[in-house]
Amino acid sequence: MPGLAVAPAVKSLGIVTVEGRALPTSLPTLVPTTTESVTRAQIEATVNAMDSQDALRYFPSLLVRKRYIGDYNHAILSSRASGTGNSARSAVYADGILLSNYLGNGVGGLSFPPRWGLVTPEEIERVDVIYGPFSAAYPGNSVGAVVDYATRMPSRFEAHAKVGHVVQPFQLYGTDSTYRAWQTSASLGDRSGPWAWWVNVNRTDSEGQPLTFATRLLSSGVAGTAGTAVTGAVAGLNNAQRPWYLLGAGTQIRTVQDHLKFKLAHDFSPTLRASYVLGLWTNEAEGRSESYLRDAAGQRVYGGPINIDGTAFTGAQALGGSDFPLTREQLLHTMQGLSIKSQTRGVFDWEVAASVYDYRRDDKRQNAVSNPQPAAQAGGAGTLADGSGTGWNTLALKGIWRPQGSAGRRTVEFGFQQERSRLRYQTSTIAGNYLVDEPGTRIGNVKGDTRLQSLWAQDVWRFADDWTAVIGGRAERWDARDGRTDFSATQALTYPARREDHFSPKAARSWQAASDTVIRTSLGRAVRMPTVAELYGATSTANLAISQFINDPNLRPEKSWTLEWSAQREVGGTTMRATLFAEDTRDALYTQTSFDANANRNISRVQNVGRIATSGLETAFSSRDWLFRGLELQGNVTYADSTIRENAGFVATPGDTVGQWQPNIPRWRATALASWRVDERWTASLGARYSGRQYRTLNNADVNGDTYMGVSRFAVVDARVLYRFDQQWSAAFGIDNLNNDLHWNFHPYPRRSYSAELRFDL
Repeated sequence: MPGLAVAPAVKSLGIVTVEGRALPTSLPTLVPTTTESVTRAQIEATVNAMDSQDALRYFPSLLVRKRYIGDYNHAILSSRASGTGNSARSAVYADGILLSNYLGNGVGGLSFPPRWGLVTPEEIERVDVIYGPFSAAYPGNSVGAVVDYATRMPSRFEAHAKVGHVVQPFQLYGTDSTYRAWQTSASLGDRSGPWAWWVNVNRTDSEGQPLTFATRLLSSGVAGTAGTAVTGAVAGLNNAQRPWYLLGAGTQIRTVQDHLKFKLAHDFSPTLRASYVLGLWTNEAEGRSESYLRDAAGQRVYGGPINIDGTAFTGAQALGGSDFPLTREQLLHTMQGLSIKSQTRGVFDWEVAASVYDYRRDDKRQNAVSNPQPAAQAGGAGTLADGSGTGWNTLALKGIWRPQGSAGRRTVEFGFQQERSRLRYQTSTIAGNYLVDEPGTRIGNVKGDTRLQSLWAQDVWRFADDWTAVIGGRAERWDARDGRTDFSATQALTYPARREDHFSPKAARSWQAASDTVIRTSLGRAVRMPTVAELYGATSTANLAISQFINDPNLRPEKSWTLEWSAQREVGGTTMRATLFAEDTRDALYTQTSFDANANRNISRVQNVGRIATSGLETAFSSRDWLFRGLELQGNVTYADSTIRENAGFVATPGDTVGQWQPNIPRWRATALASWRVDERWTASLGARYSGRQYRTLNNADVNGDTYMGVSRFAVVDARVLYRFDQQWSAAFGIDNLNNDLHWNFHPYPRRSYSAELRFDL
């Protein structure tokens, strides 16, 4: 929740200690593992930030799959041993309020990234990241990383405003266009006596580049003269190195997002504060598509049988509405949080916090398969996907006991937490005009609820002058209920309630080997429970008579043991860290194809993968004024070996999954950032990001990463120049992907983008 005046974090014996009056963060007082942070001033000087996730750009071992400015449904966080398809294996908070969406995992028909839109870059005061599941204060979803955004709370009157503009020239296949994004933001805040308040409003109007492409495998056509003869198809190779044609661009999103954040805090005494936060986020998004194909008269072709250089695509291979979809979305999400927190720094402190996240409106309209363009632009048959009523709420009670006071050798933290998740997602046909008509016949529905209740405690004991030990544990009770999957208007399944109990021990120790050297070891278990969408999410087969066998409501939770050994040395203004890490995960949750005896066929659905093992080394370096005054350098390199060791259920051609890389985990990744404060007015920065080869599939069959649906290596360079006219006015110019690298994570990432912004701060 919103906190009191910000005090700097202090590192003591390798355990990060939150000192001073309450920092606006959900971090426990003492964190027994590797942490990294970035401040508002650092973000302003070095990052061309249009979205809150941009603040994570240069953190070690982190990657956000952000495809365009304002990406609201695919921007998933990746960490050391969790890929960009595993959104449920990280935890993202803002002022202690949960933004991670544990209704599902990953992307697909339903997408579950953190709700980044409820934080704007201008609000951020600091970002803290905890690596690994080593704190008992967090659920098993923290197995990858915990991100906490601390947002601003004023100590005096403040006023801020910003306007920004981004231009992205984009050339790929048959697309040659320029896409733009506009952003405006304003904030006001003040403190008067015991009261403090803050208001932030933001509008983002963004055009993204095309993200999908209509394709046909060359082998799916037949030689002949049938179909409309067309030109404009682009020949290429798919991710399995098979020849195909790219016929047009799709999912080119225009999104207009409005954000409102209101925070209010009241100090009942110098040591007791109550805080309230309200967040509103709206989004009107339009998805466009464009065919590359033209007939003999030069007209674009969107539907029907086609013929490309004597190869005919007819019947099931003819063009339809799904090749060039048109979508319109209207979203209204709300977030509220309330907390009461004591900060005596004496023998005992406590905190009570609650939050609610609600999908007040979540509609997506799309043209039907039988309704291709250009007719679909005016209306016609389609579908409506409605997620209203979806959301989650949290409750947390926390105590901090210091038997000998703040200067003593013992600190015990403990608490109770509850998280409830509710998924309601129904898809219906629209026979008339899909753009405006009410829904008709139900064609799919997924619903269900989960609840996670946890008791946790951790004891931090400085048992010698140079040694600190942390022992903790987390007892969890999870239940799932009211599960239902409708496969059509007449077919539905309901599922019995489930309950499971698990315990996750945690342990860490640190040794001050020298005045400038800390060595620490951390060990923790994490249990990541299945989400509602994984348990009950509807998929389809060609035979509706057996569709009831698709879901697996008995999925086992993921169970991971993670070990970390780290050495850190500080010399003057230079800090160096080396961290060895290892993770062993049983029953990992992935979508894969296996044989279902009841259905008597191969079925693709979320299943448990027997065992995945990951080990690696992360190194990080930072310095201030090393070569000359005003120069700040930081960099990191991570190596990870993440392979599938056991998987009994997989059925596919070619190959097995055992011995293959875990999807979306590269062997190598690195970032580097140099910032030079030339004088009081000028600051310049240059950053670089690298990620090595990856695979998207469990059997690593996608051997060609440099294409649509592939996952490629990338190396990009970013630049930013900040100029301060005076204490109030500043301007910045930046270029992201300066080298214009074309890289992919199923979709193409942005090409070279130019940004400019003007800020006012009072």
